[in-house]
Amino acid sequence: MYPFAVVEDPRYCDHCEPAGHPEAATRLAAVGRAIAERATNCARLTPRPAEAEEILRVHTRAHWENVADAARRAPLQLDADTYVSPQSLAVARLAAGGSIDLALAVARGEYRAGFAALRPPGHHAEAGRAMGFCLFNNVAIAAKALQAEAGAEKLLILDWDVHHGNGTQHAFEADPSVLYFSTHQFPYYPGSGNFDEIGTGKGEGATVNVPLPAGCGDAVYLGIFQRVLAPIVLQYRPQFILVSCGFDAHRADPLAGMQLTRDGFAAMARCVRALADEVCGGRVVFLLEGGYSALGLWEGTAAVVDAMREMPLPVPEPQPQRTPGDLLDRLLTRVAGAHRHYYTGLCQS
Repeated sequence: MYPFAVVEDPRYCDHCEPAGHPEAATRLAAVGRAIAERATNCARLTPRPAEAEEILRVHTRAHWENVADAARRAPLQLDADTYVSPQSLAVARLAAGGSIDLALAVARGEYRAGFAALRPPGHHAEAGRAMGFCLFNNVAIAAKALQAEAGAEKLLILDWDVHHGNGTQHAFEADPSVLYFSTHQFPYYPGSGNFDEIGTGKGEGATVNVPLPAGCGDAVYLGIFQRVLAPIVLQYRPQFILVSCGFDAHRADPLAGMQLTRDGFAAMARCVRALADEVCGGRVVFLLEGGYSALGLWEGTAAVVDAMREMPLPVPEPQPQRTPGDLLDRLLTRVAGAHRHYYTGLCQS
């Protein structure tokens, strides 16, 4: 059986949302049900609070102190979307710590892959600012830990949340050792992530954004994964893959307008699994981001865990057929235009 580890903890529910807020503790019930239904031979990791020094690899000291002060004065809002309850600092430290420990355990070879059912989410959190439901940037903190403690020299952060991970992009946009690849609804919150955002300085070409119009479903997403993500990853050859794993592109999600199904998430996860097997010994960790439909969270989690526990698969041939002038063709043309100087053979099939 594929050696797979899961991070879950009831303390993640202690980040208590205001009445009616979509980023609610009940989200984890659907995720937990999907995990419990397929828990055979899955290892369980108990998260520990990340130390301040681990979080400060990504965030400023002022940001840490602002979150700590807000928790002391909670409940309150940091902005229109982002709330803090009395236990939010402790829970956010657990989310960061679970991300770090799962990533390092996979890097050490204790497990080949993993899934962390975390909250609060993280990919919108900037170095000095909480936003978009996010307090600390879990995936960026895990990436910095892999660099500092596991000697990782090349990482991929794949962000398939329906919202662009502005905080993650900004953390690494000048760093050529971290490839940031994002699919997201555009224009939509937070408004960043257009085709021409390709990184800065030495990091040019190591940021790949694929902004998508509302209404995209399984065929468009899989076309992007097979014709853009796969050739870039096969050329970049990261030593580890981190996935900002949001399920809010699901067709039932109330906060977005995409049309992914369980089959779509399964195909995306299988593509990631195959790429990880090909370039980095299968080392891939999925960290929960968004997803605000119980059905979407259950189906998405089930699809990811099933894909990670299947027998190894080859990198798939591109499907579906590319038709000149259709939406997928137009998207591929835009991505290829932005990145033709950095990757060969992009979007050709």
